[in-house]
Amino acid sequence: MKLITLNTHSIVEPDYEEKLYSFSRVVLEERPEILALQEVNQTVSAEPAPEIWLEETGYLPCGRREGMEPATVRMDNHAFRLAWLLKEGGYSMAWTWIPAKVGYGRYDEGLALFTVWPVEKTDQFFISESHDYQNWKTRRVLGMNILTPSGPRWFGCVHMGWWQDEEEPFREQWARLCAELEKNWMKAEPGQEQEAVKSPIWLMGDCNSRADIRGEGYDLIRSSGWYDMYEMARIKDQGDTASGPIDGWKEEGSAPGMRIDYVWCSERVPAAVSRVICNGINGPLVSDHYGLVTEI
Repeated sequence: MKLITLNTHSIVEPDYEEKLYSFSRVVLEERPEILALQEVNQTVSAEPAPEIWLEETGYLPCGRREGMEPATVRMDNHAFRLAWLLKEGGYSMAWTWIPAKVGYGRYDEGLALFTVWPVEKTDQFFISESHDYQNWKTRRVLGMNILTPSGPRWFGCVHMGWWQDEEEPFREQWARLCAELEKNWMKAEPGQEQEAVKSPIWLMGDCNSRADIRGEGYDLIRSSGWYDMYEMARIKDQGDTASGPIDGWKEEGSAPGMRIDYVWCSERVPAAVSRVICNGINGPLVSDHYGLVTEI
């Protein structure tokens, strides 16, 4: 199984069109089974994408909790356009997208998950105290229950806040995330054997926590019983997924190289490879973050 995660920065990026096409070529070459993307934007004022076009790209509307409005996918949605390019390249993937907040005052900013395997269920929930769509600190988690060759597995796409944030501290977001997983992703569905929910859960994405800083977000996740696939990998590179200062880290203490994007697993699963892509060395720069590939 190959997993890729990337904070795309998408439409916000300079030379966006070139970077979109470049990243599609990377995905077509890598051919991951699971792809998790953060900061997946669309322009608030863009025209809605026709339903028939969405269906042709494998789009699955995400399940909603009470009080959540249905998502409207628009024509310039980054995930929608990527899905078209992958389909045209002969690598169709089922995908879903949710908006979490207004970004930069003009974008619906959200999360996307792609897979080549059948999808059993989708889910989304808030991890921030704020549920205000206009608040740029509002955070959601996106999930897919995917029928892998080893059985059904939950895969979550995350974009966390910062440890030092007084309004939306990382610790509280992590507590809400863990509570939701235990309540909804770790219980058996009607007619499902309880053993089925003991399978690993995967969390992928931008955690906004540096792996080299002790006593903050990274250590909290590890102490909660989660395994960092970079640490578990037999073969790995330096692991840096961003080089500051980037958006979100200009005042938080960036470093020349930072490992802030991760693939986590709830069980101790051996990984074969962890490697960084789209960093200007292993593939073109397509975002202010680099991509992370994990091979299990």
